Amino acid sequence: MIPGSIVVQRAAGRPQQLVLLFHGVGATPDSLLPLGQGLAGAFAHATVVSVAAPLPSDISSGRQWFSVQGVTEANRAERVAAIMPAFLAEVRAWQQAEDVTATATALVGFSQGAIMALEATRASPTPAGRVVAIAGRFASLPAHAALHTTLHLIHGKSDPVIPYRHTIEAAEHLIGLGGDVTADVLPFVGHEVNADIVDVMLERLQGHIPKRLWDEALREPRARR
Repeated sequence: MIPGSIVVQRAAGRPQQLVLLFHGVGATPDSLLPLGQGLAGAFAHATVVSVAAPLPSDISSGRQWFSVQGVTEANRAERVAAIMPAFLAEVRAWQQAEDVTATATALVGFSQGAIMALEATRASPTPAGRVVAIAGRFASLPAHAALHTTLHLIHGKSDPVIPYRHTIEAAEHLIGLGGDVTADVLPFVGHEVNADIVDVMLERLQGHIPKRLWDEALREPRARR
């Protein structure tokens, strides 16, 4: 596993959930500790980890998954694809260490971390049952919706770094493909993780019933009266 990751909470025994947090470019795992503490408080039986990106940032003293220097719409997907095997390997390493399935795993990313988490849903099988993308986007919109994965897209309407239109476009696109998606755009919020973002995230994680569970319930035969 990548050195420098921070275990915010480790469940006693086998965790019911594994929540992996992924920070933005040029940041460190410490930057998401308030977010992790909010998740730990809401999910007492979860292991919560703020994961360090593997590469030194080339724009600050922090870390990154890929360089954003000279990044364009044309080359972003290629950069993400090049580092995706390492991202998926890190997710699997934590799942194996905690003895947790993909279904019981949530990936929570901010900014570049959200890009990586969203793009990971292209993998087959998908690495997580839930993905929360805060102030993020797909490198390019996928051709298919991820099966067995619920996406929660959260964005500040005043974000000057990654415009919130990417969240709207992704939600409309994936819903059209039959995906299980929620999307929240918060007014007066910029490129940040603040208390309002955390509240919306917890509301979605605790209150949204994944589409796959509804589908399973509908397929079950009704009990005879």
